[in-house]
Order: sequence, then structure tokens, then C-alpha cells
Amino acid sequence: MKSIDNTLTKDETIIYRTKCHYAILCAPILLVFIGALALKSQGFHAIALMALGLLWGIFSYLSFRKSEIGLTQRRVLMNAGFPLMKSSDIPLNKIVAIDFFQPALGAMLGFGKLAIVRDGQSRCVIRFVSSPADFVTQVRKQITGLNPS
Repeated sequence: MKSIDNTLTKDETIIYRTKCHYAILCAPILLVFIGALALKSQGFHAIALMALGLLWGIFSYLSFRKSEIGLTQRRVLMNAGFPLMKSSDIPLNKIVAIDFFQPALGAMLGFGKLAIVRDGQSRCVIRFVSSPADFVTQVRKQITGLNPS
């Protein structure tokens, strides 16, 4: 995987960095747990459920470990997901809107969904971002620093 540090130019530094949150692992762990509880009564079906949860957990763990989201003076860099890596390099002057959504559990645990809208109305959405409010605040500060009104 290509790290966001490898894509920086000479005069760029990472101002703020975040990753995916560990909550991405909760659903697969719950699926394995439910399968384990049903093992005695359901047999093969419970084993299949546990295998599915384990496979989902492996992919979620790899996504958790390999995800990176960074902010530089000029752009937002994102690498997230596994096995289908979603990579984005969004210049700050092309960002029309940036916002986040945190459900109740996300507000308690510190994760949420990050949405960035570019000038061409294309949208980049990343789920399970750790501290999305802080990231959005930092991006907005950088954007206002580029365009003082």
C-alpha cells in the first residue's frame, strides 16, 4: 500500500492525520459471538455464520490497519478500505463542502462518516473515521487560510 507520506511534495507537511476507528471491528465480532452462542442448537449454520464473521473481521482489520487520512497545506489525502482501496487526493481549493455525521454511538466512541464534495459535484465518503469533527475543523481552517475574505 502506498502511504500518504510517500505522496507528499518537498514543501508539504502533514498538518493533521487520522485513521479509521476500531469500531469498524464491532459488527464482525458480534457476528462471531452470535454464531458461537447458536453453535449448540444450529450446528453447521452457526459455524457458517462464525466463518463469515471471521472473514469479515479479517477484511475489516486490514482496512483498519491500512487506512490513512491526512491534511496538508494544499490538499486532503485519503487511503481507505480493503481489498478495494479508495484513494483520493483532493486539493483544498476544489472542496466545495466538507461535513461529518456521527450517530449516537459514534459520538460516544469518537467515530463518524466524513463527506467531502468537490466542485464538480463528485462526493467522497469515508465511514468509520476517527475524530471526524476535529478533521473537518482543521480542513475548514486550512481552507479559510487559503481564501481570506
